[in-house]
Amino acid sequence: MIPFNKPSITKKEKEYIMDSLDGKICGDGTYTNKVNDWFKDKMNTNVLLTTSGTSALEMASLLCKLKEGDEVIVPSYTFVSTVNAFALRGAIPVFVDVDPKTMNIDVDKIEEKITDKTKALYIVDYAGVVPDMDKVNDIAKKHNLLVVEDAAQAVGSKYKGKFAGTLADYGCYSFHETKNYVMGEGGAFIANNEKDFLKAEIIREKGTNRSQFIRGMVDKYTWHDIGSSYLPSDILSALLYAQLERFDEIMEKRMDIWNKYNDYFAQYEKDGKVIRPFIPEECEHNAHMFYLIMPTKEERDNLITFLKEKEIIAPFHYIPLHLSPVGKKYGYKEGDLPLTEEYSSRLIRLPLYADMSEEEVNKVCEEVSNFLGK
Repeated sequence: MIPFNKPSITKKEKEYIMDSLDGKICGDGTYTNKVNDWFKDKMNTNVLLTTSGTSALEMASLLCKLKEGDEVIVPSYTFVSTVNAFALRGAIPVFVDVDPKTMNIDVDKIEEKITDKTKALYIVDYAGVVPDMDKVNDIAKKHNLLVVEDAAQAVGSKYKGKFAGTLADYGCYSFHETKNYVMGEGGAFIANNEKDFLKAEIIREKGTNRSQFIRGMVDKYTWHDIGSSYLPSDILSALLYAQLERFDEIMEKRMDIWNKYNDYFAQYEKDGKVIRPFIPEECEHNAHMFYLIMPTKEERDNLITFLKEKEIIAPFHYIPLHLSPVGKKYGYKEGDLPLTEEYSSRLIRLPLYADMSEEEVNKVCEEVSNFLGK
């Protein structure tokens, strides 16, 4: 069986996890600090590790001070966490159709959705490809809106030379088992100014200024704001730090597989049998995902079944949120976002993980080729 995804775990991850057990195993221990230093050195940004990418998005929503009746512009083609984060505050999702070239939000359709109730834009970097953040930020500045970059899939990706997750007011990463770099369950939050970073630190520590107390900035700590417990165990941070020490190795392995797929299916795209991922010139992606857009939903579903019979797991992706039971409660219906509905129904993701062998990659290519040949 060729799985869709498999984390790359070596002796280093196991060694660091065992070492972490001899120290402070709760949040913000030795390995959490090592991860923080890595991001500062590699990406010139400060991060707050969280229990999940979802937690990071919830922190962003708290910092946006969203309340009941506020509107948030967001793609429908995303994971539920993107919307749950602000729906928990009573804010209402205003869904925007995709750009079918990238499956990202269509930036040119954002402004027409803005009303006097709009408070924020939640932008998703689908498949590790960043949308036109210059245009997004210009729109936000024009209308006095906050921008949250859901970069869950985009750790290591870049837009015009700048790292994904650092391109908006707030950025959110995921280190879930399915991502490029993993800690089992976990994420990270980024704020682009120090004032917001300190506020986020308080939210993350149950609404207290305990982190400032630990650093000796105050002589006691107390309740300052609403918040929750968003700190991951240092054991998980140890796993992540080992992954980050292998950052280039993992990236190169994934990119090699992505490029093999991309080269292999180029002729099929010329023949009109599939559509490959499109990478804008200003973007450097992280090889998070390789997908194909099939001509019809029926062909996509048949290919999934065909590959499963060949012991290859190649799933579809999101069901558009506006078509979900909750989306319908917000008043959305089929036909509201035609491109999202059409292209999401035709998308299939191929297996891609760092330790995938050349034989496994070849088998996936050959079996997809056998199907397309039929």
